[in-house]
Amino acid sequence: MESEIRQLHIFFFPFPAHGHMIPTADMAKLFGTHGVKTTLITTPANAPLFSKSVQRANELGIQIDIKIIKYPSVEGISMLQESLELRLREYKPECLVAYMLFPWATDSAHKFGIPRFVFHGTSFFAVCAGTCVALYQPHKKVSSDSEPFVIPNLPGDIKLTRNQLADFVKQDVGETSFIKLFEAAAESG
Repeated sequence: MESEIRQLHIFFFPFPAHGHMIPTADMAKLFGTHGVKTTLITTPANAPLFSKSVQRANELGIQIDIKIIKYPSVEGISMLQESLELRLREYKPECLVAYMLFPWATDSAHKFGIPRFVFHGTSFFAVCAGTCVALYQPHKKVSSDSEPFVIPNLPGDIKLTRNQLADFVKQDVGETSFIKLFEAAAESG
C-alpha cells in the first residue's frame, strides 16, 4: 500500500493594507511556482484585491487559495487572532508567514505545532512614515477621505489620503498602543 505524500501548505497572513498585501501575494506566488500550496488569509474587504491575481496564477498552474477571516475592526487588529486560529485548525498548514505587527501569531503557530516566519514587507522609510502619521495625525486635518495630506517631519512632500491608510491608523489607537504594538512585534520575532 502506497502512502500519500501531503503537499506542503503555507498560510500567508499579510497586514490588511495595500503596501503590505501586494508583496505578500507576490511571495505566495513565488512559493507556488515551486509546487507549494499557498493560501492568503485576508479580510472580506481585501479579498477582491487578490482575486484577479490569484485567478491568473491558478490559470498558470500555481496553486493559490484565498481564505476569508472575520475582521473585527472595531475591537482592534489583535482580535484577528481568533479568526486566524480557526483557519489554522481547519486547514492544518505546515507553516505560517505572518506580518511583523501580528506578534500574537507566534503563539498561534506554536499552539498548532507549526513554524511562524515573520514577514516585514516595508522599508525603514515606510515604518518612519507610519510612525509620523500615527504621532502627528495629519489625516485628521483634512476634510475628506480623498483629500491629500503631507506626512510631517519627512524629507520632501510625501502625500497620502485617508483612503490609503490602514483602518487601525484612522481610528484613535493612540501613541501608546502604537508603540506597544511595535515592542510586542520585536519581542515575538
